[in-house]
Amino acid sequence: MINFQQVSKKFPTGQIALEEIDVEIPDGDFIFIVGPSGAGKSTLLKLLTREILPTTGTIFYNKEDIFKIPAKKIPQLRRKIGTVFQDFKLLLNRTVFENVALPLEVLGRSDAEIEKIVSVTLDKVGILDKAESFPLQLSGGEIQRTAIARAIVSSPEVLLADEPTGDLDPKTAKEIVELLNQINSELKTTILMATHNMTIVDHFKKRILELDNGKLVKDHKTTKTHETN
Repeated sequence: MINFQQVSKKFPTGQIALEEIDVEIPDGDFIFIVGPSGAGKSTLLKLLTREILPTTGTIFYNKEDIFKIPAKKIPQLRRKIGTVFQDFKLLLNRTVFENVALPLEVLGRSDAEIEKIVSVTLDKVGILDKAESFPLQLSGGEIQRTAIARAIVSSPEVLLADEPTGDLDPKTAKEIVELLNQINSELKTTILMATHNMTIVDHFKKRILELDNGKLVKDHKTTKTHETN
């Protein structure tokens, strides 16, 4: 369970990125976070990983105030939360396998464990045949599948996806969200996806949090029915 309680974020410039956000996210939920540029979508996600801190308010993750976690325990929090970005953040001089293996190397897993887990993960996201390729040899969809594989290889409880389909064509974008939906269904991973792509949002009919000027203006199930939770 993730619980935002009266969370606001004001930057030193005076910009109010989020204002008094109250929302509960049950384990295993799949949520689209929508709104115009500057609405606060990325800020909300960054708060969850403690990349930034709120000005006021609290976020509880499994009943623990994440802003009171000691600095030395922040890496433990972040190991529970996978992240996927629009710009991928892959290492160009490493193969697909090596990029996906990185989180496991950090965790100190053995070579045998890494070989098995990475192979299974690449197969799950549909790019096992690209294991020895480098990022520049991949299509946009394959690159994003690599990024997703890296994000889920250590079995996080939560996956944050910030505009993961922003640079993809409509067909590939749909395939990527179908993959995220599969991960949500099979692994019970909680997924929060920030997106401008309302065609995708309307197609998958998940819960939607709509932000505007830093405020949560709607919390509903589908763009068609606008059924409020």
